[in-house]
This record gives sequence, C-alpha cells and structure tokens, in this order.
Amino acid sequence: MGGTEDEEQSPLIGSFSSSDHDSGQLLKRTGTTWTAVAHIITGVIGAGVLSLSWSVAQLGWIAGPLLMVVFAAVTIVSTNLISDCYRYPDPQLGPARCPSYMEAVRLYLGEKWQYVCGVFVQQSLYGCGIAYTITSANSIRAIQRSNCYHEEGSQAACSYGDSVNMLLFGALQILVSQIPDFHNMAWLSVIAAIMSFAYSFIGFGLGFTKVIQNGTIQGSIAGVPASNMIEKLCLAFQAIGDLAFAYPYSVILLEIQDTLKSPPSESQTMKKASVIAIFVTTVFYLCCGCFGYAAFGNNTPGNLLTGFDFFEPYWLIDFANACIVLHLVGGYQIYSQPVFAVVERWFSRKYPNSRFVNKFYSFKLPLLPLVQLNLLRLSFRTTYVVSTTGIAMLFPYFNQVLGVSGALSFWPMAIYFPVEMYFVQKKIQPWTRKWIVLRTFSFLCFLVTVMGVIGSLEGLVSAKFS
Repeated sequence: MGGTEDEEQSPLIGSFSSSDHDSGQLLKRTGTTWTAVAHIITGVIGAGVLSLSWSVAQLGWIAGPLLMVVFAAVTIVSTNLISDCYRYPDPQLGPARCPSYMEAVRLYLGEKWQYVCGVFVQQSLYGCGIAYTITSANSIRAIQRSNCYHEEGSQAACSYGDSVNMLLFGALQILVSQIPDFHNMAWLSVIAAIMSFAYSFIGFGLGFTKVIQNGTIQGSIAGVPASNMIEKLCLAFQAIGDLAFAYPYSVILLEIQDTLKSPPSESQTMKKASVIAIFVTTVFYLCCGCFGYAAFGNNTPGNLLTGFDFFEPYWLIDFANACIVLHLVGGYQIYSQPVFAVVERWFSRKYPNSRFVNKFYSFKLPLLPLVQLNLLRLSFRTTYVVSTTGIAMLFPYFNQVLGVSGALSFWPMAIYFPVEMYFVQKKIQPWTRKWIVLRTFSFLCFLVTVMGVIGSLEGLVSAKFS
C-alpha cells in the first residue's frame, strides 16, 4: 500500500500536527462531550479507586477526604491549561493541531523539552500498564478465593498466586492491543466506564453495609497509628502518591481531545467533559474511600475489593472483581495507545517504503468485521504487553507500584509542563501576579511529588526485601 493509503488505515501514524484541511482529509472526528467523558472515566477510575480507602486510612478523617478534593481541583486546573494547548498557536483558531502531549510540548517549549517530557510520558503510560496488570491479577485471585471459601468454608486454605493470572491478562491484552487507535475504541471505553461505575457502586455498597453491621464509624483523625514517626510519614507519603495516581490523566488528554468534532471548539468540549468526569470521579472516590475506611478502620485493606474479610454474597464479590478486570482491559488500552501511536508514527516516517512498517494484510473472520493486520503493530505491541506483564510479575505490590508511578509523573506531567506552556501561549511576563501565583502553585505540587516518591519507594523496597 502507498503512504497515503496507510495513513487512512492508521490515522495516528501520520504527522504529529496537522492543519484542519489535512486532518479533514485523513480523519473524520466524531467525538462528543459524552464520548470524552467515557474515555476520561475509563482512564481515571481504574486501579486508583481501589487504593483510596487505604490512603484515607493512612491520612485520617480530615486530611484524607480533604486531599481528594484538593487533587480534584488541581486536576481541573491542569486539564484546562492543557486543553488550550491542543491548537497552536491560538487555543481557538490555531491552524495546527497537537494530537499528543509530547507534540504540544515541542511546539510550545521546543524540542529539548520534548525529549525531557518524553521520558515522563512514557514512564507514566508504561507504569499504568504495569499497575493495571497487577490489579487485574489481584481481582482474578479474589474471584478464585471467593468461590473457594463459598464451596469449602471460611477456614479453608484458599491460596492462589498471581503469576498465571497476569499471564492471562497479558494474553488478552495482546489481542486487544491490535485495535488501531483511539478513534476505533469508543465502544471499549463505554463498556469500561460502565464497569467502573458498577464496581465502584459495589465497593461503596459493601463498605456501607459493613458500617451498618459494625454499628459504628471506625477510624480516627490521625489515621492508622505507626510504631514511629518515620514509618508514619512514609505511609502518609505513600498514600499521597496513591492519590496522585488516582486523578490526573494529563498524559492522554490531548489524544482524547483529538477525537472531538467541532464546532464547538475542541477545547470548550474537552473542558466541559473534564469537569463532568472529575465531578463524577470525585463523588465515587469520596464514597469508596471514606466508607471503606469507616468500615475497616485501622485494618483497611490496600485493595478494597480484594481485601474484604468476608466473601458473601460471593456472587457479588465475583461480579465486582469481574467488572474491575473488564474495566482494566479498556483502561490498559487507554494508556497504551499513545505509546503505540508515537512509536508507529516514528517508524512510518523513518521507513516510509518498508512493507513491514506500512503494509496492511486484510482477512475476514466469521461473525467479525474485516480485520487489518500490520506486522510492525503486531510485533511491537506484543513486545510491549509482554514487558509490562513481566515487570508486574517481578514487582506485584499494588499500593507501592501505584504510589511510585503516580508520584513520579504527577508534578512534571500534570503541573510543570502545562504551566510552562500556558506562560508561552499567553505571553506571561516574569514576576507578574499571575506568574507568581502559578509558580507557587507549581512548587507546592513539586513538594507533593517528592513526598509521594519517597514514601512509595520506601514501601516498594520494604515489600520486595521483607
């Protein structure tokens, strides 16, 4: 196939930015506010929601819920700044589109910063793949334990490993990863978003039911006690890292925005979708996090739906964890497709005449639409999934992995680069009021990242060598 035909088959393997005219030839954007909300919820309400009860338990009744609201507010500010960077140089009328976070950084800040940004982008996306693999394996194991306890009694030795479950999830992702790009996976995001609502409601309901059974609200203002101040600080810092993982989706925002039709302007639609999605997310987070802590107090598990000390009704536990797995199938793709797009774009530009890179093979399976297979896509995406699965098997520590991944990417991706691009776009002069406010905001968020990294790395090392 020729180069033009290849671009039509795989729109994300085109140029990094394009004019409206060119984009219109290559791709018809049909996304709406509600498809964007579905993509966001799929990307945000994932593994992070399951660790929130544990995070609230470490921080206590005041700091825990308060920090959830603070992170929600920070995310809204961050997404508004990034949404305006989709078009260049003007947020409404700019002729060039930025279909990826890295391309926006290149246009606004230069190629040097694009390389720096690329390290954090790939770390964030890759970390999410690892975390989602661990979470899915934990949920499959919870289903196995639930059925075992139901059939053999609560005293049975129902012990299962995670390695086989991770391999099963990885095998499924190898198949799903052949979906070409974001424009072809709206259906998967809708299904995944529905699943996230389902298990969030179940987690909230189970926590609420246990509070009623206990007849009291457990927990304290200071949170779970520790043997010494250093340990308490490390646990609190790790909880902050988990919260940092749970909210921001800046790294995939422009990919989502690139699916939206206009008018109205893409930035206007994206901002509206972000507010709706973050509001819904925050309500779920507060309900799941607070009722989980209220139910279990100092014994709050690291993963709410896999750590219950009861497994009845077992079918409800099974259903909730099955919803988690189905949701994370979509969530894994939400965070992997940008990586696939960047690599495949690069190869397409570097080797425009390579049949391995650009040729598509079509075949038809019974009861399925026409499937188009590309050898580069098949080999690279399979290797990528295998690598995330392998690392997840080496470090199967849920809370610690979430904390490290969230903390490392929070400040640079959600705060620093958006603020710097805003300064360039709006031509903000140093030492003006707006410059001082945003610099202070950025510095405070940097301190949050430092605390999260310290606490999560300490927890990861302790878990690995304990």
